[in-house]
Amino acid sequence: MDYIFHLTTLSSIFAILAIGLNLVMGYTGLLSVAHAAFYGIGAYASAILMRSQGMNFFVAMGLGVLLSMGVALLIGLVLSRFDGDYYALASLGFNVIVFGIMLNWEELTRGPLGIPGIGKPKLGDHTIFSNMEYFFFTLFFLIIIYLLARLITRSSFGRTLKGIREDETALQVFGYKTVYFKLAVFVIAAGMAAVAGSLYGSYITYIDPKTFIVMESIMIISMIILGGLANNRGAVIGATFFVLLPELLRFAGFPPDIAAHMRQIVYGVLLILLMMYRPQGLFGEYKL
Repeated sequence: MDYIFHLTTLSSIFAILAIGLNLVMGYTGLLSVAHAAFYGIGAYASAILMRSQGMNFFVAMGLGVLLSMGVALLIGLVLSRFDGDYYALASLGFNVIVFGIMLNWEELTRGPLGIPGIGKPKLGDHTIFSNMEYFFFTLFFLIIIYLLARLITRSSFGRTLKGIREDETALQVFGYKTVYFKLAVFVIAAGMAAVAGSLYGSYITYIDPKTFIVMESIMIISMIILGGLANNRGAVIGATFFVLLPELLRFAGFPPDIAAHMRQIVYGVLLILLMMYRPQGLFGEYKL
């Protein structure tokens, strides 16, 4: 059972990441490749504060979220000068910069050695140690993030985001300052990613820069495309699929000497078939 709770905990953490990015990509139409950077900022900020300052998990998480959102505000102002492919490239560059800082600022981040011994959350006098407890702890945050995203997407703010995705110029003609809407949703998504980062670091009790590389951002993009853009439920299902499928393929009965390669091949073929016959994803409203 511990193994099952481990997988569902990871699924919940990635679902939080996917929901946040889906607000930016699915509802606003902005191709951001920077989500892993904010994931890492949240993880490192909370880990450093808990280890060096002895802070409570919740305080450290809150400060990590604020830091991530503050950085997102500054970077979002820069990204607002770009559109389309240039926006994606600029966001990718930001992810590379953050990875470089994590890798090379050894006095703060311990560089490639990473940060071990990250503390577990405490509820009163009780420390959350078991996988089952941490799953329900993470699930609580996932439900909060999901409800927040649902509130956003069903509000007039969410309808404006969809309008930006469909025809930004038309909204500008009617007097909407679309740059502020894009900046706001980018900052909100960064805060959600920081929550996931704090949960991940405290759960694994160890982080290093390799966890927050560009490929991690691409994987999160794949999750929401698979689950369906502009659909919060699809983001959760896409994240769960990406976490669970490789594990399920372990029991496919492949010969031991080629099992790892065969799992990757089957995994890739399934994704290709899905994109061919369901390009909008499982529950998506539109495709890129």
